[in-house]
Order: sequence, then C-alpha cells, then structure tokens
Amino acid sequence: MDNVKLTAPGLRISNDPMYQLLREGCIKEFNAKKAAGDTCDLHSCDLRGLDLRGLDATGLDFSDSYFRQSDLRGIDFSQSNLRGASINAYKISGVLFPAELSLSEIELSLLQGTRMRYSK
Repeated sequence: MDNVKLTAPGLRISNDPMYQLLREGCIKEFNAKKAAGDTCDLHSCDLRGLDLRGLDATGLDFSDSYFRQSDLRGIDFSQSNLRGASINAYKISGVLFPAELSLSEIELSLLQGTRMRYSK
C-alpha cells in the first residue's frame, strides 16, 4: 500500500499517474492516454470536488468511488461501473447513467449520499 493514501473510510488517493491526471484536472491528457491504451484503477477512489467534464468514462470502473460535489456534466457513464459509488451534491446535467441504475437510486445518492445499487 505504499502507493495509496487513504482518505475517508474506504476511499483512497492513489499514486497512479492516470488517477493523478484526473485530480489535476487534465481531462484531455487522461482521455488521450486512455485512447492510447493506458489503464488505471479508479475503484474506491476519492474524486470529491473534481471538474471531470469531457471525461471519456467508457469502460472505467468507478465502483465504490466518491464524487461528492464533482462536476460531471455531460459525461456518458452508460458503459462504466458505478456500483457502490456516491454522487452526493454533484452537477448531473446531461449525464448518461448505466441502464442498470434506477432513477430512485440516482436520486437517493444525489440527495442523501447513499451508495448506488444496480437493479437485478
């Protein structure tokens, strides 16, 4: 665990270069590296307060991550894993969620900070 800093219980700030690009707001560079085949581990990550607009989220695993007060406007998460993620108080205009997430799960997470559960 030398390359991981724990924040709130269960969340982490990784030293993964791709994750650090997101934390620094370098979305275009992240997308370019992802398109070139670079991978990253984003499960259980602390993504609070980040401006992630323009992110190519296709195929990314955000399970158990925390997006409190992040700006996610316009992101297509339809091919991403958001199981267990929390989106409390973030900007969601134009976001496309996975079909497995019900409106009530999204709303509860947005308003109350609950972790989203996929319907069966």
